[in-house]
Amino acid sequence: MDDPLYREEILDHYYSSPHRGHLESPDLVSDLDNPLCGDEIHLELSLGTDGRINQVRFEGHGCVISQAATSLLADRVEGATLDEVRQITPVDVVKLLGVTLSPTRMKCGLLGWKALQKAVAEPGPARE
Repeated sequence: MDDPLYREEILDHYYSSPHRGHLESPDLVSDLDNPLCGDEIHLELSLGTDGRINQVRFEGHGCVISQAATSLLADRVEGATLDEVRQITPVDVVKLLGVTLSPTRMKCGLLGWKALQKAVAEPGPARE
């Protein structure tokens, strides 16, 4: 494949993300989908006593970009505070991916970010 969208790191995150799965007792939960392409993300976060994100797990299905971007974002936010996560921008997510995205693929690439922003918008007990 010559397409830079499928470079090795992205494929690694798609096929074997260390963040796939569920948490026993998540503090924050978010579900989001892209009805235009069928991509789905279920995101779970656990918070430490210091308010930092201890763990991020996700389940979902969809294209390589949506799933890999969510995995890369999970790497980025573990250890961060909720305020730090709220400051992550779409530009930051595209930089994590390291590839140029078309407008259609941009929606895929930002699905995990949108789910994350939804989860941290109002800190509180686990919710969907």
